[in-house]
Amino acid sequence: MDRSIPDRNLALELVRVTESAATFASRWIGRGDKIAADQAAVDAMRLMINTVSMRGVVVIGEGEKDEAPMLYNGEAVGDGTGPEVDVAVDPLEGTRLTALGMPNAIAVIAVAERGTMFFPGAALYMDKIAVGPGAADAIDIEVSPTENLERVSEAKGVGVNDLTVVVLERERHDDLIAELREAGARVNLIRDGDVAPAIAAAQAGTGVDLLMGVGGTPEGVISAAAIKCLGGAMHGKLWPRNQEERQQLLDAGYELDAVLTADDLVQGDDVFVAATGVTSGALLRGVRVVRDRVETESIVMRSRSGTVRRIQASHPLTKIQSLTKGAR
Repeated sequence: MDRSIPDRNLALELVRVTESAATFASRWIGRGDKIAADQAAVDAMRLMINTVSMRGVVVIGEGEKDEAPMLYNGEAVGDGTGPEVDVAVDPLEGTRLTALGMPNAIAVIAVAERGTMFFPGAALYMDKIAVGPGAADAIDIEVSPTENLERVSEAKGVGVNDLTVVVLERERHDDLIAELREAGARVNLIRDGDVAPAIAAAQAGTGVDLLMGVGGTPEGVISAAAIKCLGGAMHGKLWPRNQEERQQLLDAGYELDAVLTADDLVQGDDVFVAATGVTSGALLRGVRVVRDRVETESIVMRSRSGTVRRIQASHPLTKIQSLTKGAR
């Protein structure tokens, strides 16, 4: 057996990582401290990720080593056995959502063959559009939002006024939001975190048809990994915030006019994604304490087989508490 290829069992190992991060982070829901919530998730993810059978390198992490002592870009993770893989992590996507007790915070991890994940470099932001399989061939980030709505509505066989678009609530999106509403679509504004809505857009029955707008490039890579598993489509274009960042990207060889598809952002054929809800949202139910147990809901995906699993788990509260004492 070729151990350089990620094994199908890896998916179920990864969900233990996101369950742990979500459970630890959930202790900070509504407490107003996003830094503590994020630290709890990072501690828990680090505790579990090194038990996974892989030789991983963090490509999308918490930042450079001097800024992030754990789960930093370039860090080796896993137990040192198994396949060589790129790893993208967001221990708590939606730190502010968690702190404020708002929907759609998740813990997420994506894994693909070594050398296949896009490294954002100085590109912190990316303009994105994401949809599910029913409209995968319809979108084009280089045409107007109105035309994209018309294309998606035709592909899905519904009216534009039946479409729901998720957009980050930012001043930079004022014109986009106005155009989407003028075209007749429903706009669902979110405070933070566009990985969960991107995955929701690619899943039937979530009430989300598209994700549009400028969000984080690292989050775009994780979203692309999930969309490859789900069969949807994603387009992205790097969005430098200023002339200095633009020049940095040009000097590093990035093509700023290039349209990046999900296959450009994650080139591998063996992609695994696991996500666990922290607070309830369109994609996943959040962590709940029911008497003496902690309940979690997760989604686990594999690109090669196209398998998508939803996992509801119940964890003894006493064991969670004992693990908490062992974390930093």
